[in-house]
Amino acid sequence: MHTELPDFQMPNDEQVHLAAEGFRLLADPTRIKILWALLQGESSVACLAELVGAAPTAVSQHLAKLRLAGLVRGRREGTFVHYSAADTHVRALLAEALFHADHADRDLPDHPNGHPLTHQHTPAAATAPA
Repeated sequence: MHTELPDFQMPNDEQVHLAAEGFRLLADPTRIKILWALLQGESSVACLAELVGAAPTAVSQHLAKLRLAGLVRGRREGTFVHYSAADTHVRALLAEALFHADHADRDLPDHPNGHPLTHQHTPAAATAPA
């Protein structure tokens, strides 16, 4: 059935594995908060710890995993490391996830045109500045 669709193409195994790994790493509320904070701008471990309400050692561990997954980058300045979201894909991924959560939580109808970013309703959490 699907093979009859002209533009149908399954992602390859490597793409599926990497996407699943990214979702697995995002399946933690603290990591989502860390990424959201980093989408607002570069930050240190201490600042992130305060923002997300976690110990700096825990935040460091989360950042190490996010960095290995390619979701976060670190910039060393002397003995300090300043972290930022890796790229615009992280912003899009997180905004979609938060938008979906808000949409499902409020039991809102489906989005027009099949894409959430075209919808008039935009939750505050899904509007991180670019």
